[in-house]
Amino acid sequence: MTRKSSRRSFLTNISAGVVGASIMPEILRAEQRPALHQTLERKQFASANDQINLALIGAGGMGLADTNTALQVPGVKLVAVCDLYDGRLEEARRIYGKDIFTTRDYREILLRKDVDAVIVATPDHWHKQISVDAMNAGKSVYCEKPMTHDVTEGHEVVEAQKRNNVVFQVGSQGLSSLGNEKAKELLAAGAIGQLNYAEGFWARNSPEGAWQYPIPADASDKTVDWKKFLNTYPDRPFDAKRFFRWRCYKDYGTGVSGDLFVHLFSSLHFITNSKGPEKIMAMGGLRYWKDGREVPDVLMGMFDYSDTKEHPAFNLSLRVNFIDGTADSTYLRMVGSEGSMNVEWDKVTLIRNQSWAANDDPLAATKLGKGKKSEERKKILPPDTTVYQVEEGYKGAHYDHFHNFFTAIRNKSSVVEDALFGYRAAAPALLCNDSYFEDRAIRWDPNQLKVIK
Repeated sequence: MTRKSSRRSFLTNISAGVVGASIMPEILRAEQRPALHQTLERKQFASANDQINLALIGAGGMGLADTNTALQVPGVKLVAVCDLYDGRLEEARRIYGKDIFTTRDYREILLRKDVDAVIVATPDHWHKQISVDAMNAGKSVYCEKPMTHDVTEGHEVVEAQKRNNVVFQVGSQGLSSLGNEKAKELLAAGAIGQLNYAEGFWARNSPEGAWQYPIPADASDKTVDWKKFLNTYPDRPFDAKRFFRWRCYKDYGTGVSGDLFVHLFSSLHFITNSKGPEKIMAMGGLRYWKDGREVPDVLMGMFDYSDTKEHPAFNLSLRVNFIDGTADSTYLRMVGSEGSMNVEWDKVTLIRNQSWAANDDPLAATKLGKGKKSEERKKILPPDTTVYQVEEGYKGAHYDHFHNFFTAIRNKSSVVEDALFGYRAAAPALLCNDSYFEDRAIRWDPNQLKVIK
């Protein structure tokens, strides 16, 4: 269906059997009892045929979480780990076995012929260089989000993937969730009418949630390759906070926007087929975590999406609050002319406007005789809210994302969140930071992938 889908065309398609109960089982004839809860299912993935040897570059918290999930996919073996802190290399050998190869220099990983794919889970300011070097070495790459540290770096990653013809996937794992897939299906079917607004929110209220990660007692310039960590950024004496809490500093991290907004961009762009916004504005501040960090702990971004062949014009509002008394929560809400849906990785809640559903129901309309409106018997209205939940035993979006990555490697096929998609998700998040620090609106061309001066 086209993006101009409406409630009327949506219901007409259902009555004709085009969309079917699998998409909107609750909009049925009045005499049929609609289900308020539907189960989202994914068939069991097939077992792997060929072993894929994996290496981890960056063995911090996210790197270990990625690796542990990746190893749940059949036919995947970890053979090497790289990190700049000796303690993490020791921990990797303890967890994954003394036989794995460990090093401080990622280039030694790339020289190994037994490595098929790498996870790049380093601080953001190393994503681009390691990803490009890995692809040039013929390795498939799973790079943590955001794909780059600066908006100008994206072209190099996109070109490296094209040139080397390897699989590259950005690690916004929610993109591969059943929730996102269902939301995409519902939007295309016209379930909320014409999209006009979307909003997303991340809330945290804990030291670790605000990136105050623990610092090991043995942290020093002896146990950490500090000079390598700095990359091309200004030289300075060893600072354990900058190394272990790098997300707090502009030289190495990308703030709350690069860490969290990018997830919401990835999901939204997947659901809507969008290439991205054309205008970006941000405001916020450092309200609570005044621990030397250089980035805000409260940030609000506003984004203007133009009318395209993929979607109508709509606005997006994103917020992050690291001092939120409601504690950990997140959502993506999409609002249309005839309803809305709250999208989570394992659940979609669809809320419809009952009056539109009742008045525009073509099945009910055929039962009304001309001039006999007063004699019409009232009907049972369909529910205004339907919840789609994952099937029990669902392994989650993180597992699905890695399964898609390894399947593409085995089949020599593509993934959704490749370098181009990843660039288009990262750019508005990175430009949101630029808008905040430069105190101005920024215009972006999502087709030509460049800032408009």
